[in-house]
Amino acid sequence: MKKPFLSLVVLIGMPGVVHAQSNVTLYGIIDSGLNYTNNVQTARTATGLTGGRQIAMIEGGSAGLQGSRWGLKGTEDLGGGVKALFLLESGFYSNNGVLNQGGAMFGRQAYVGLSNAIGTVTLGRQYDPVVDMYGPFLAAPQWGGYMTSHPGDLDNALNSRRINNSIKFRSANYHGLTVEAMMNLGGTAGSFSNNWIWGAGAGYSNGLFSIGAGYLNIRNPNTSFFGANPNAGPATSNNLGSFGSATSPQSNPVFAGYASANRLEIAGVGAGVTLGSLNVNLAYSNTRFENLGSSSGPNTLHYKGAAAFNNAEINAKYQITPSLLAGVAFDYTRNGGAGGKGGANYNLFSAGLDYFLSKRTDVYTVAVYEKASGTDSLGQGAVAQITGLTPSTTDKQVSWRVGIRHKF
Repeated sequence: MKKPFLSLVVLIGMPGVVHAQSNVTLYGIIDSGLNYTNNVQTARTATGLTGGRQIAMIEGGSAGLQGSRWGLKGTEDLGGGVKALFLLESGFYSNNGVLNQGGAMFGRQAYVGLSNAIGTVTLGRQYDPVVDMYGPFLAAPQWGGYMTSHPGDLDNALNSRRINNSIKFRSANYHGLTVEAMMNLGGTAGSFSNNWIWGAGAGYSNGLFSIGAGYLNIRNPNTSFFGANPNAGPATSNNLGSFGSATSPQSNPVFAGYASANRLEIAGVGAGVTLGSLNVNLAYSNTRFENLGSSSGPNTLHYKGAAAFNNAEINAKYQITPSLLAGVAFDYTRNGGAGGKGGANYNLFSAGLDYFLSKRTDVYTVAVYEKASGTDSLGQGAVAQITGLTPSTTDKQVSWRVGIRHKF
């Protein structure tokens, strides 16, 4: 164990000239489809929210199973069991060709690193431990896509946001066990903790039973986390969402009012069991916007204290035939409010079918219904918000999607 560890440390700190085998792979996904949604906001006026029904072609990264992307990945064998590796992954909207992730060229992932028998160390823009260890137990990454993820993807389990400037270690698989740790130092001169992000996670699987957990601690989330894309604004802007206007709808009303949080903590744990063609999962997460009222972001509603979300999901999928997969899920989210103000509940019901025409091409359909109640983060009667779609004008929202996905 000592020799592989020393070789990894030496190669990180003192690069040399090595002649070795290397390979580079081009890959990608295109996901697009049509959505019918019964209620979509168009604006917020003095008389209330306005909107109507919508039929639209929507990109996979907003409502489909996966976001459209293309990428390059490669490895180089450096000898002695050590490899160099890299990945560059660009997200885009297939319906109009525009870059996703706020216009970043490689907004999904961009990293370089080294690996050996102990594990892998990578540096760059990367997924966090909550996504890697907790996310796989949810319906969204398995069969449901963005619409079935938790309201506004509040716990980031479906990877709506990435971590810039991060250092990440992921261990090799030891008899089913994998551990992971990540850190972003923030880089602010004179303030070590400003914009600092760190997290850790672990997962175990023996084929029949699996369990995973992840934790993320984020300082100044309005800029360091929600502001990690090129189109984000400074601390005076609300990067979490929008209150809407006479010419534009609201966005992320589930948590947009909490932009002034000085710290965001996310913890999630999931477990699943596979019995033949049936797989069933349970998952729980806690998301806390803490120290509201700080200078990290605007505080239009003058919140203080903390706002905590508790989320619980149960989902199941069944491989009916080698080509046909069916899934159902129920998710419950409770926001306890902030500083004694408000508090909302969200109930999300999802169902889907996925038919594989080949190993690389499938057609699918997903239907989602959400019911909200209480008072949301914008201080209004809670409106339904199916992830990836524009919020409803009421406490209910239904969307049905038919799509196609191709992998290359």
